[in-house]
Amino acid sequence: MARRYETVYIFDPALEEPAITERLERFHALLTKDAKGSITNVAHWGKRTLSYPIKKKDTGYYVVAQFETAAELLPEYERAVKLEEGVVRFLVVVSEGLPAKPEPAPAVIAADVVVDEIEEDEA
Repeated sequence: MARRYETVYIFDPALEEPAITERLERFHALLTKDAKGSITNVAHWGKRTLSYPIKKKDTGYYVVAQFETAAELLPEYERAVKLEEGVVRFLVVVSEGLPAKPEPAPAVIAADVVVDEIEEDEA
């Protein structure tokens, strides 16, 4: 049974985009093996500054991938990503659907201000 997942990759900023795309194709081939999964979305966020240095790097190339796959394919996929030297960090999470839309803030009821009292105090 296939579940929806999302992976955030942080690649070494020294890698060029074609090299990153080639690695992603190799990783995603592991997820779609034997037609047990499909890649639904891949978003290249580009180079961004990291909050703190990771492996002596201050920037990283971010990619977010959403996919559906069988759970038994994940261990081999995660092993391949861990062994890849170009990947600085990655995180795989189960996607429970679309993110919840923020609820509108409740209407704020303004307190009645008596203008006459304020004007009298100033005078």
